[in-house]
Amino acid sequence: MADSLFKVGVLGATGFIGSPYRAEIRECEEAEIVAVCARREELLSQAAQEDGARVATRDWREVVRHPGVNFVVVGTPDALHHEAVLECARHGKHLLCEKPVGMNAVEAEEMWTLYREASPSLAHFVPFWTRMVKVFETARGIVASGELGEIVSTVFRWQNPRPASMPLTWRDDPELSSAGTIADVGSHAYDAVRWIIGAEATKVLAHGETLTPSKADLGEINLGEALDWGNDGTKETEEARKGGTVDYASLACQYANGAVGTYLLSHTTFLRKHLAPELELHGTEASLSVDRWSGEVILVTPDQEKRIVATEPDEGFGNRFAKWVFPSLAPILRGEEGGGSHPNLEDGWITQKFTDAAAESVEKGCWIEV
Repeated sequence: MADSLFKVGVLGATGFIGSPYRAEIRECEEAEIVAVCARREELLSQAAQEDGARVATRDWREVVRHPGVNFVVVGTPDALHHEAVLECARHGKHLLCEKPVGMNAVEAEEMWTLYREASPSLAHFVPFWTRMVKVFETARGIVASGELGEIVSTVFRWQNPRPASMPLTWRDDPELSSAGTIADVGSHAYDAVRWIIGAEATKVLAHGETLTPSKADLGEINLGEALDWGNDGTKETEEARKGGTVDYASLACQYANGAVGTYLLSHTTFLRKHLAPELELHGTEASLSVDRWSGEVILVTPDQEKRIVATEPDEGFGNRFAKWVFPSLAPILRGEEGGGSHPNLEDGWITQKFTDAAAESVEKGCWIEV
């Protein structure tokens, strides 16, 4: 496949994110996986065999500097993004970097600056997949049509409960995770809302806790292994401790257009989804309820008339690289006009300013400017 447009190197190749990404890339005719990197030798060897990769290494620099790689997927823990992305920019590699793109907005801005200066020759994609969910695309169109009037309030509930017996992972480690649940799912939620309403937050007030009780500490395992272990329900260990990052947060914010927002973000076992719509948008002319789980988009007028404007059940993303990543970036790799409407490092930086402010507000207990 010497003529493949995307010659891919994957950092964090065997993790919860890296593994499904690799499976999707393998299905794409315009791509081949040249190099894979992971920290655990037995999983790395298996990944290289699955992908037919020519390089399998525990040193990420070998992947980034490999002359046969032109596109790098950074799917490692948050703390390992910054150095790798800077190296990718220096070596002229096109990029997909997981969110949150850095440990803080300073790191995120430095990444964005390097790629912006290389623009338009270097492509970069940040996978804010929530934008690609059909009900949210529908909501954005309705807002843009003016049917809701001026947006005055938003509510986003992102409740992603993990099994009570699930052991700790790197996401519970403040040395590796940018801001726990605030940065993990909060980045998706905030990016989706600012994309839908076309406004950024100017200040935020947040409360955060670690609500989940002490969990087993099994050392270096990935999220997939942790979920499998936790779902067993019969295993016990004497090594248990509380996670070091926030797994529940409630946020209030003000947007630049004068609207106010509320976010409820949770990974704790005890907050279950399906009880309320995921997103509410309230405007001067009407309100909108958006729920990916039921697939319903419901419009409510001031006199409480309610009508379902769309029913689009969530059927999963399918192959995200075939549907969004490669079509968005291919024109840039070919030096053609087009591309540029996908979420990128600038969106990653803008979002990280918000999650940084929310995390600082949790710590200080006051409003923080974004």
